[in-house]
Amino acid sequence: MSDASQPTATITVSSKGETWGDITLKFYPDVAPNHVGNFCKLAREKFYDGVTFHRVIPGFMIQGGDPNSKNPDRSTHGMGGPGYRVNAEFNNKPHTRGVLSMARAQDPNSAGSQFFICVADAAFLNGQYTAFGEVESGMDVVDRVVSAKRDGNDNPFDRIEMTVTVN
Repeated sequence: MSDASQPTATITVSSKGETWGDITLKFYPDVAPNHVGNFCKLAREKFYDGVTFHRVIPGFMIQGGDPNSKNPDRSTHGMGGPGYRVNAEFNNKPHTRGVLSMARAQDPNSAGSQFFICVADAAFLNGQYTAFGEVESGMDVVDRVVSAKRDGNDNPFDRIEMTVTVN
């Protein structure tokens, strides 16, 4: 059991009515307290429930957290957020396999709700994106997500949905 100062989260992944498994996350509140707090707040509000992993790139990462992905119109996937921004908290945590980090637009202070999990080391992201946690268990589920068949925008053809709970 984790204490309130060290929350964990579980992402339950499913597609076409089949549960694929859980991805358990532990956070880095010491180096990215605002990002950890934002992710946990959104999860507690059920913001992430029903959104998809809308961008999967083998050898790189899986990305989710866009509320637009609840809509079947795939042209809007990857463009949504919570309606506010979270300022960057760049830190010395390296972007290695299993690291949880915030997606953003060109502006370093444009993170909101979209996040990604590295499936391979991505040192070129170090100091450019806010690493705020890592996969504690469930990399097999992450690997299954990243291997999904996808379109030209790296969006899986079949919806891969998540439900996120904070423990």
